[in-house]
Amino acid sequence: MKWVFLVFLVLYALALSLLAIGSFGWFGQERDPLSGVFLMPLGLPWNLLGDRLGLGGPLLAILAPAINAGILYWLWKR
Repeated sequence: MKWVFLVFLVLYALALSLLAIGSFGWFGQERDPLSGVFLMPLGLPWNLLGDRLGLGGPLLAILAPAINAGILYWLWKR
């Protein structure tokens, strides 16, 4: 379970860095409105639940994978 948690954290960090690079145009990259698309599958099912409750937005897309990371951490330590 430790490896699943660590792999998830690496993927989450990569997705956040791609969001920042695409949103702000760092390193000569053009600004891309779809740069956060890699965060969506990492945050399922919380993204879908937030959209149904009317809480959708960029903050939910950024923080939803953190909920899954917390659950994976809890399972690892359990």
